[in-house]
Amino acid sequence: MNVLVVDDESNIRKTMTMFFEFRRHKVTAVSNVRDALTEAALQNFDLAFVDLRLGLDNGLDLLTSLLAASPWLKIVVMTAFASVDTAVEAMKRGAADYLPKPFLPEQLKLVLERLAAIRILEQRITLLQDDLSRKEPDVTLSSNYPAMQKVIELARQVSTSDVVVMLRGASGTGKTMLARLIHRWSNRSGKPFSVISCPSLSQELLESELFGHVKGAFTSAFRDNPGRVAGCEGGTLFLDEIGDLPLSIQSKLLRFLQDREYERVGDQRTRKADVRIIAATNVDLDSAVSSGRFREDLYYRLNVIQITLPSLAERSDDVEAIAGNMLAFFNAQNHKAIAGFTPEALRIFRDYGWPGNIRELRNVIERAVILCSSSSIGVELLPETMVSVLQPQTRIGDRVKLETIEELHIRRVLASTSSMHEAAEVLGIDKATLWRKRKQYGL
Repeated sequence: MNVLVVDDESNIRKTMTMFFEFRRHKVTAVSNVRDALTEAALQNFDLAFVDLRLGLDNGLDLLTSLLAASPWLKIVVMTAFASVDTAVEAMKRGAADYLPKPFLPEQLKLVLERLAAIRILEQRITLLQDDLSRKEPDVTLSSNYPAMQKVIELARQVSTSDVVVMLRGASGTGKTMLARLIHRWSNRSGKPFSVISCPSLSQELLESELFGHVKGAFTSAFRDNPGRVAGCEGGTLFLDEIGDLPLSIQSKLLRFLQDREYERVGDQRTRKADVRIIAATNVDLDSAVSSGRFREDLYYRLNVIQITLPSLAERSDDVEAIAGNMLAFFNAQNHKAIAGFTPEALRIFRDYGWPGNIRELRNVIERAVILCSSSSIGVELLPETMVSVLQPQTRIGDRVKLETIEELHIRRVLASTSSMHEAAEVLGIDKATLWRKRKQYGL
């Protein structure tokens, strides 16, 4: 737990700090209301122990401000002037417990363990709610492909540390899922996991989403936004498509990686956060560094541990197991009981090139489950563009929709190029447009 102690007696601050640190909790001890509010603005606390009398200030007045900034905070009021009235008033203002002075270590231990257990339970409930609302199926970890087996083993090894991890691989190979698994296997698993897709937001909105902003920082900033870094305190933040991060934000991310410090947009106050960063890219960052589009110092700071995911076409023997896993997920989501796939559908799964990788397979399975009215999924439920790739090729001038030609062309270009940047150049469109087209066609 991250614990705040507010008491104007130095001996009590020292004693409580030793008590909490001995039990491996992080402690910040201050003597007055002003310093307490400053620290609460800089970091997220789980528990706070507040003295009732802080010089000329009333500790009860501090409760409202602390809870306004951190509604999840568990506050214990401490006082040598215990009475029923003050205890009742403390509870009315949001205190979780009341501790009369002088108290014994055993009393403090009981209060700490009880409130820490409640806080951990709340965090787990939040994580479970996130999992239940998540619309992505878990990808099976079993693989017959040696390179994928090495990926999984390396991911397990690095999960036990806080080292920055760079995930590489073509779009749709499962980088987000692997990042989620690294977090789940880590000591941070009880804390938040969040994802930011760098190319999906403008520069202004991306910086705000990452570091937060204060009210009035820009035209649409109608209220304070703490940002994902603050929201992931103690957990993991996954930055997808890091190669598209604007240069102006790259310097701020580098500072955060080095010092764990940042400022919200429109605010000069420096804040700290304990957040692990996992990044992912499907572009050649070495070329981006050479061309000046990506900072060299940030590249080396991010590229401590590199894990490269193979494409789905390189592990075709795994397609059937992954498809079965996704079928079970979408069966449950759509209240269906489809038993499996026809032999012909499975043959197409094995022979198809999957330019969109696991993401494309996911969309194919979800679509088939929704449309299926029998006990198994056959070829007739697969997208026409997918089946046509394995049949006589669609040609310009064929009696097909224009969007079918466009989708097929984008699929083939993506399959024949090594990065989004290269594919966009071949197609003659910018990366943002290609990103939208991929989303439109489920690539």
